[in-house]
Amino acid sequence: MNVTLFWFRRDLRLEDNTALQAALENNPHVLPLFIFDENILQQLPEDDSRVNFIHHTLQKIDQRLKEHHSSLLIKKGKPEDVWKALITNYTIKNVYINKDYEPYALKRDQQIEQLLEKNNITLHRFKDQVIHEESEVMKADGTPYTVFTPYKNRWLEAYRPKQILPDINFQKFYQAQYDFPTIKEIGFSPSKILVKPYNLSDIHQYANNRNYPGLEATSYLSPHLRFGTVSIREIMSTLTNRDDVFLSELIWREFFMQILFHFPKVTTENFRAKYDGIQWLNNETDFEKWCKGQTGYPLVDAGMRELNESGYMHNRVRMVTASFLCKHLLIDWRWGEAYFAQKLLDYELSSNNGNWQWAAGTGCDAAPYFRIFNPIEQLKKFDSSEVYVKKWVSEYGTTAYPSPMVNHSFARARALDVYKAGIDQ
Repeated sequence: MNVTLFWFRRDLRLEDNTALQAALENNPHVLPLFIFDENILQQLPEDDSRVNFIHHTLQKIDQRLKEHHSSLLIKKGKPEDVWKALITNYTIKNVYINKDYEPYALKRDQQIEQLLEKNNITLHRFKDQVIHEESEVMKADGTPYTVFTPYKNRWLEAYRPKQILPDINFQKFYQAQYDFPTIKEIGFSPSKILVKPYNLSDIHQYANNRNYPGLEATSYLSPHLRFGTVSIREIMSTLTNRDDVFLSELIWREFFMQILFHFPKVTTENFRAKYDGIQWLNNETDFEKWCKGQTGYPLVDAGMRELNESGYMHNRVRMVTASFLCKHLLIDWRWGEAYFAQKLLDYELSSNNGNWQWAAGTGCDAAPYFRIFNPIEQLKKFDSSEVYVKKWVSEYGTTAYPSPMVNHSFARARALDVYKAGIDQ
């Protein structure tokens, strides 16, 4: 029997899934597949919370498929090796995927496409995780935007609401029963850190509440967009003209995606080369204090402890903690970016990189180097009742809490000198 394979990647849902819908509409016997990619897994801790979330989400998909006498085929290995085995074991005519735009994914998909072509198998690619993909919002001269506001304006001009896709036809799935592996069989162990359900009930108050970490007013949407447990089209359909600030955050996500696509050097280099001369101190002891939330600055420490304990960090606090690392401690933004990549449930290379370079002043459309957040004033302004700080820093207000590891005024003056000297080289 000929089968069509649909390959789940960053689109872990059955509803409103562009490539899956196309596969089911155009082919019988659609076999859904997920590959636990060893190229990625080998870099992760055994109890990685994101792998646990993926496993749990796939398990729910598999249960729904089994209600209709189908199931999810789970494989583990290097994608090219897995696909070679699949080609041997199945008669495959078509493969359907939703596009991924990160450097590793592009290279991986190119290798798989070449392998499929050699075996007379057609790969069908679809846009799914974004409203506008990498080259759909460009300047008049065909070059990519590197400043957010004109990109946003053009993005909005080009936006046309799209209908949510109709319910899928479960009868078109390949009728087969596969065992679903346990988390241990994949080589991982259960994690205590869980992804929270997203909540859009207070979305219309987002603009008023978003800067106050003690309010618990965030949507918790970002991990779900990252792994595709909800479609971006569905989220857009819930927004009204009162939600322009929330919409801007979604557009920032796509802005950084296209920056990464067009300027892949940003993964390891400053977007703006004129900052290459900055002489970072990169003190490992200082970095460890920052990682553990022991800087003596309550808002910074609360943020880092929230991250370490929950996998989340409030967006306002992300800016303060990142600024503190780069400006107060003069530690290379790449160190902070790598630490966030290990810990964040919503880790996405483009956004993580873009926001860290923004905070460091080295990126496109970045905060100017002389903008240095004062963590004391930020605490007064955005957590004046100290609800957030007291939640995450248990010893706050006692003699056990450390003194500030560096004086703010001294650190600010030092950062200005070091940045200016680096730029003037």
